[in-house]
Amino acid sequence: MELAILLITLGVLFLAGLAADQIGRFTHLPRVTMLLLLGLAAGSTGFGLIPDSVTGWFPALSIVALTMVAFLLGGALTLKNLAQHGRAIFTVSLAITFCTIVIVTAGLVAAGLATGLALMLAAIATATAPAAMADVIRQSGISNGFTDTLKGIVAIDDAWGLIAFSIILGLAGQADGWGGVLSGAARDLGGGILVGIVVGLPSAYLTGRLKPGEPLQAEAIGIVFLTAGFALWLEVSFLVAGMTAGAVIANLARHHDRAFHEIEHIQWPFMILFFLLAGATLEPGILIEIGWVGLLYMVLRTVARLLGGIAGARAGGMTRQEERWVGPALLPQAGVAVGMALVAGERFPDWAAAIMAFTIASTVVFEIVGPPVTLLAIRKLAKE
Repeated sequence: MELAILLITLGVLFLAGLAADQIGRFTHLPRVTMLLLLGLAAGSTGFGLIPDSVTGWFPALSIVALTMVAFLLGGALTLKNLAQHGRAIFTVSLAITFCTIVIVTAGLVAAGLATGLALMLAAIATATAPAAMADVIRQSGISNGFTDTLKGIVAIDDAWGLIAFSIILGLAGQADGWGGVLSGAARDLGGGILVGIVVGLPSAYLTGRLKPGEPLQAEAIGIVFLTAGFALWLEVSFLVAGMTAGAVIANLARHHDRAFHEIEHIQWPFMILFFLLAGATLEPGILIEIGWVGLLYMVLRTVARLLGGIAGARAGGMTRQEERWVGPALLPQAGVAVGMALVAGERFPDWAAAIMAFTIASTVVFEIVGPPVTLLAIRKLAKE
């Protein structure tokens, strides 16, 4: 009976994901938002329709789905794309990370939070939602310089955020020394790059040989699972590993017409379950608990995105229209932030409840509100 319920639930979730996709087309809302809202309604905070045996899959499913996203985003970091948009990609990602740290920390300290806690929350606020961003870009059907730049920014900005988070984590716990934290960050990022290179180099040469022009589905799935598995086994960043492998294959596999075309074909069923279960695990009630300081935290993050986007876009040579929209387009926030919060909570137990409350609340808001703003930005710039 339990297996029957599990299979029925999965069948309903896939069909519900298809329905949410169609509703999104009709209402012009991103399907990401529709799936999250649907998962929220069906989850434990809603009608409780999703069994625990299904929601228990979320951690493993997240890793597979996000590794696929990382591969596709890494594929955007080709030498051609970097030559055209590399300056903007680096200046915008760095400016937004810097502005987020400064603005969010200053605002929260002025509101009465401890400096260490404010720094922790600011570092967590640097994270974006690569899965939501990638899917909104794909759903828009628009491919231009702005979307190419967005893909590149999303591919590397979480790396900057992780570096900033690691440094701040060490500074906040300076009594224990933070050299170990920095070396741990170097291992996480450096190890992820190494895993991506080790998987990507042979894959660039071997894939796409049986079916000329693109990898087979079995090849694509195999590379994703190998990358995620090795990264987890070695305890390094699977996001960085996936991004690096994608970049290596996209740049070196000259016999591919389009790297990872098959991942795009198989990605959507994984993403349906990922976003539905992400919605089912959200806790909107936390918004009431954090009060006005939580609202301030979200406002500060939004302001930092806007100002950092303008400064970075101007330094990167983007157009005036792109300057206005690149910051808002990068509002979505999700799993990477929650992962940072869990690490910070383990290191600072006294702050753990506050860190998780702020992070979960901002994730609820930015993961639902952010994707429509991203889609609006892409469509606005496509018309100008």
